[in-house]
Amino acid sequence: MKIRSVALLSGVALLVVLLPAGVEGQGRGRGGPANYSVAAETAVKGTVEEVKPGPNQGMHVMLKTSDATLELALGPSWYQTEKKYVLAKGDHIDAIGAKSTVEGREVLLVREIKKGSETMTFRDATGFPMWAGRGR
Repeated sequence: MKIRSVALLSGVALLVVLLPAGVEGQGRGRGGPANYSVAAETAVKGTVEEVKPGPNQGMHVMLKTSDATLELALGPSWYQTEKKYVLAKGDHIDAIGAKSTVEGREVLLVREIKKGSETMTFRDATGFPMWAGRGR
């Protein structure tokens, strides 16, 4: 009975550790998070048109660039609150991220945003979410 309890608690602990990595559909894959390709990173710049909740408690930004409006996925809102990252309509930003599909929509999974002299980091150099363990 004691062995089963330890095994059950170990399994629950593993889920608690791994669960945050699933936010916005990104888990840890081979060599990096699923859905995030460092090789496919792109840089965009533009003006924030809207900051809105995304799926799974994530925050999204609608960014107006010179030729399109893009949806940027930032990660969980609590992470931005904890880091005191503030984005508002009218902000001019530069973002680096990788395109992916979230709930059927093409979005840019953001690794980093620069707003003026401030740098906001959402993922490490491999694309791993900062809120999913190591970055806390």
